[in-house]
Amino acid sequence: MNQEERIKAIVDYLKLNAKISMEKLCSMYGVSYDTARRDLVKMEQDGLIVRIRGGAMLPSLTKHISSYKERLGDTENKRSIAFAAASLIQDGDNLLMDTGTTTQYTAEFLMTQNNVIVTNSIDIAAILCEKPQTTTHLLGGQLNTWHRYAFGPRAIEMLADIRVDKLFLGTCGISTEGLFAPTVEEAYMKREMIKRANQIIVLADSAKFDKHLFHRVCSFDPIDILITDAEPKPPFDKILTDFNIKLMISPS
Repeated sequence: MNQEERIKAIVDYLKLNAKISMEKLCSMYGVSYDTARRDLVKMEQDGLIVRIRGGAMLPSLTKHISSYKERLGDTENKRSIAFAAASLIQDGDNLLMDTGTTTQYTAEFLMTQNNVIVTNSIDIAAILCEKPQTTTHLLGGQLNTWHRYAFGPRAIEMLADIRVDKLFLGTCGISTEGLFAPTVEEAYMKREMIKRANQIIVLADSAKFDKHLFHRVCSFDPIDILITDAEPKPPFDKILTDFNIKLMISPS
C-alpha cells in the first residue's frame, strides 16, 4: 500500500472512529513509526487531519472547500434533493436562489410558470435563460470565480427592496450552532437573502452535517424546511424537532 492509498484509508477510518493512535496506524498498515509520522505530516499539510499527542483526529473546522466545478461531479444525492426542492415551487412564486450546485440542479428541474427568480449565481442565471416562462434578476457585484457567484455591497444593496415567497438556500456546513459558510462575504449575502424571504428552504446533503466553517450564517431559528438525502443523526434530529423545522428526506 503506497502513501496515497494509506492516506485515503486513514481518512475513511477517521470518519468512523474520530481518532487514530500512532500504534494503531502502524499495526493496521504495517508501517514503521517514521512512515506513519510522515503520512500524518502530509495529511496535516493538506488540511485532512489535526495531529494530536500520540496520533491524529479529523479537524473540527473545515478550511478547504472544493471548487464549484469539482462539486458538480457529485450529483446523484444532490439531484435527488433538488428534485424534491423543485416540487415545492408553484406557478407564480417569487423566488431567491442561493448559489450552489444543489440549487443549480433545482433550477434545472424547474417546470412551473410565471416565476420571478433572483439569484447571484451565474450558472443558475444561465440555466434560467433557457426557461422563457421565468423572469430572472441577476444580482451584480464582484465575481467569485472559484464559487461562481456575485457578492459584495452592490449585490446586498440590490436585495434591499426585494421580497420573495421562497428562498432556496445552500450551505457548506451544518453544526449544532447552525449553518456555516467559508467566507464572511458569503455568510453576509446568505443572511441578507434570509431577511428577504417568507419561507426558508435549506438544501443540504448528509455530508454537510457536523461541519464547522469560518463564519456562521445563522442559527436554526429562521429555517422552515430542510431537504437532505438521509435521516439526520443525533443531535440534529432533536434540533430539527426543537426548532419545528420540517424535514424532507429524498434518498437517491
